[in-house]
Amino acid sequence: MKAIALFSGGLDSTLAIKLIRDQGIEVLAININTGFGSTKDRLEHMQSMCDQVGAQLKIIDIQSEYLQDVLFDPKHGYGKNFNPCIDCHAKMFAVAKRIMEAEGASFLISGEVMGQRPMSQNKDALQTVLNESNCEGLLLRPMSAKMLAPTIAEENGWVEREKLEGITGRSRDRQMELAKEIGLENFESPGGGCLLTDENFSKKMVDFIKHDRFEVRDIPLMKFGRHLRLSDGAKLVVGRNKEENEHLQNIDNDKYFHIKTVGIPGPHAMLSKNASEADRELSAKVILTYTKASTDKSYTLSYDEQETQSSPLASREEIQAYSIF
Repeated sequence: MKAIALFSGGLDSTLAIKLIRDQGIEVLAININTGFGSTKDRLEHMQSMCDQVGAQLKIIDIQSEYLQDVLFDPKHGYGKNFNPCIDCHAKMFAVAKRIMEAEGASFLISGEVMGQRPMSQNKDALQTVLNESNCEGLLLRPMSAKMLAPTIAEENGWVEREKLEGITGRSRDRQMELAKEIGLENFESPGGGCLLTDENFSKKMVDFIKHDRFEVRDIPLMKFGRHLRLSDGAKLVVGRNKEENEHLQNIDNDKYFHIKTVGIPGPHAMLSKNASEADRELSAKVILTYTKASTDKSYTLSYDEQETQSSPLASREEIQAYSIF
């Protein structure tokens, strides 16, 4: 007997896998990459969680499919920010069902807890996800199973319902008890891992789609730096620290110039290649304003190895008019 688990790397999905593994069922944990997960590399953490509960881990990339099918026209709308949670979950379960069939598995599991999140994990939303993904009866939610209708796995005796949980609401007490009982180490504190639920990230998304067609290759740029929309509509992204500068340097997107200061320490930046001459001049001034350059001197900047001269703005306060986040 084999199950496919929707796996975020968080505590709930890890415990859900453990509850099923303890009943002698093989579990393949799939982490579905939409492109909007945490900015840090979580592969090592997710592998550690799977190792501790005896599951195999597989990463499934659906970035292109997600942009095409879900993000910009969600049937069930958005949450507080740019987060189409219900449609997103339905897409993930539909993908998981495809993998279940390909792997010869018998059912699906997830770490969802009824009532933990007001939009996507109330009882109606949980049922909507099943309907939209055509997973009725196939999806077992071990953390709240006793509060939900029995699934095929329970009805067929593959899983003992009494060994599952009946957790509801936002309290984490029972999850912490279970983690302690099984000796789970280095698990994550609860918190949203999707950037689309973040208010500032959502502002950047809304601004982007007003000016350009959003593609998979644009996702990495959205995750780092100060984002500005210049006077004639060009997008400028300026690194805020060494780590962000390194990330920006490694982004390969031919819609943007890579910009760096010459002869003076400064941030790495990226600017739309279709920027007007006025926006190019403004971008240079903005970038130099985040250095120790003097306003009465001229400095060199490299735009994809093409050099230009400029001086900084009088103050950083002038930048606020162009700031998205």
